[in-house]
Amino acid sequence: MKKNEQKNLHPNVINGRALAHDFLESVKKEIEAQSAEAKRAPGLATVLVGDHPASRIYVEAKRRKAEEMGIESFHYAIEDNISEADLVRVISDLNNDPEIDGILVQMPLPQHMNARHVLCAIDPLKDVDGFHPENAGRLLIGNPIFIPCTPKGVMHLINGCGIDVQGKHAVVVGRSTIVGKPMAALLTNEDATVTLCHQYTQDLEKITSQADILVVAIGQANFFGKKHIKPGAIVVDVGINRLADGTVTGDVNTNAVIDIVKGITPVPNGVGPMTIAMLMDNTRIAHALHTGLMGMPS
Repeated sequence: MKKNEQKNLHPNVINGRALAHDFLESVKKEIEAQSAEAKRAPGLATVLVGDHPASRIYVEAKRRKAEEMGIESFHYAIEDNISEADLVRVISDLNNDPEIDGILVQMPLPQHMNARHVLCAIDPLKDVDGFHPENAGRLLIGNPIFIPCTPKGVMHLINGCGIDVQGKHAVVVGRSTIVGKPMAALLTNEDATVTLCHQYTQDLEKITSQADILVVAIGQANFFGKKHIKPGAIVVDVGINRLADGTVTGDVNTNAVIDIVKGITPVPNGVGPMTIAMLMDNTRIAHALHTGLMGMPS
């Protein structure tokens, strides 16, 4: 972020880009040390099925960041007419490749595939997205290896505000397996009192307005306003919505609540940079596991 942009930030805005930059500086040093000791760099395989424009942009951003961090990038661009069985065979080859520590299969997959079957084919110790059922289960019992990158990044943002979540009332809106459910588990593991809301929740406004920490991920532009938010709350906006004029906004009407919150993440440059940063950290962890620099989990 340019200096003049940083100066213009409202004091209640949580600068995700700056926090991600500082975090990545420390991760890069760890990767350099690990690579020297292991005599090879970490390897990250990205698998893109089809040519979905947004997915291609996301993958390219992840690959660029990996290369900046000293991670070797292996990219597999696959036609969208590949069968599910053939895609699973590609993943099996990557599982058995000793140069590859992490595997990322970019979502969404073509409609003829079962995403759960594909994700289950990834070796749990190469599952740097943290979506494999084994990693989801380990997170639930409080013994995680790979935490899904967005929730992991959200926790870093909250901690970066100097917030101790212990005993706080945290409300998560949205129950996806990518964000909502792992987010609730992470906050629970940190001793917050957690309420998980979804489309069938009654009196949503009443619940969210009691939250000390509010994490929202529903994909509805500017849905949450002042009536939904407790003064002094920390608000993390995971939503990404593109408006008709091409601008990108979150699920929270930031302008309406900026003066009553203690901290709020902007969209863009809030959660997004932290998500990519956590992917780099998960790849570092995978490399340490596969090269014997870190003990294998029990």
